[in-house]
Amino acid sequence: MLDKALNGSKSYWLWLAGLGAIIGLAFLVYMKQWSFGLGITGMHRDFTWGFYIAQFTFLVGVAAGGVMLVLPYYLHDYKAFGRITILGEFLAIGAVTMCLLFIIADLGQPMRAMNVILNPTPYSMLFWDAVVLNGYLLINLVVGWKLLEAERNGVAAPGWVKPLIYLSIPWAFGIHTVTAFLYSGLPGRGFWLTAVLAPRFLASAFAAGPAFLMLLCFIVRRNTNFDPGEKAMKTLMKIITYALIANVFFFACELFTAFYSQIPEHMAHIKYLFGFDGHGHNVIAPWMWTSMILMLTAIFFLIQPKIRNNEKYMPILCIMVFVGTWIDKGMGMMAGGFVPSTLHHYNQYVPTPSELMITFGIWCVGFVVITVLYKIAVSIKEEVRA
Repeated sequence: MLDKALNGSKSYWLWLAGLGAIIGLAFLVYMKQWSFGLGITGMHRDFTWGFYIAQFTFLVGVAAGGVMLVLPYYLHDYKAFGRITILGEFLAIGAVTMCLLFIIADLGQPMRAMNVILNPTPYSMLFWDAVVLNGYLLINLVVGWKLLEAERNGVAAPGWVKPLIYLSIPWAFGIHTVTAFLYSGLPGRGFWLTAVLAPRFLASAFAAGPAFLMLLCFIVRRNTNFDPGEKAMKTLMKIITYALIANVFFFACELFTAFYSQIPEHMAHIKYLFGFDGHGHNVIAPWMWTSMILMLTAIFFLIQPKIRNNEKYMPILCIMVFVGTWIDKGMGMMAGGFVPSTLHHYNQYVPTPSELMITFGIWCVGFVVITVLYKIAVSIKEEVRA
């Protein structure tokens, strides 16, 4: 089936060439980081996880969001998702690939990743995060490829694939739950020290993942003869609506707990995020207000069926959801945990151009993976339909 990826239009190859050029530039910057160290980033003693881990946290949710297609289609036989389930699985592969690359970038020296294998520590959340991420990548790769191969040949998928499909459902919940435990298991960080963090992560994942998939479906439909189906798209928009409402509700619960109970440590982090800390210039507050406005505005329009089901507004609403959750669960989550520090110092963090370039390059790697996999999937579906 790989031959499908080698046959494409001029725009297809120009797109891949453009991504490749950016990846090449980002790799040169990464070589500088490899030789000099993480000193080229904006991270410091009080802010030890930065833009790389912010992207990692968000993209784990994008990968987990694919379960919102797999669960209805395979467990409840919701046939409307039949055409796009494979796209959700392939999106998960691209997202997890980016997650792993961001971890490598954040390590400084990539060979340190081998310590997880050579010195396994089952009591460490980092160990289990490595297990669930690599396992989820393998499951989606095997399942997606075998199902697509069976569809192309007009035969039933091998019997052993079905248990893997069922396993992928709790595994999808697991990858983001374990990621949340990385944060909520740190008792010195008041903003992260909450039992509702894992549900909040999952809610944002089930909004951002389908929103990103919807945008990709619009791009695919515009450039190919593939049609994801009106019913499937409308159902995805409903899922995005309910998940986004749950995400904002969980954050509101955090606000109530912190301010009604007057917990100083918890209030300090939230006040900083929204610029009420009283410590002068705040780099994150405008972003957090933008995030909240985008999510609340999206909810206002999404709860109106006439707007939610209008294909003219669907892409705009999905962009609002995607960007809003990207800010909230990305740098919002990082800054909220690290500022103020455990010694109540307000040392802010701003990513450097080098960090941004490496980040942009890793996103381009993810888009290359998604582009190639989607090219194969769409070509085979068009072939079968013909």
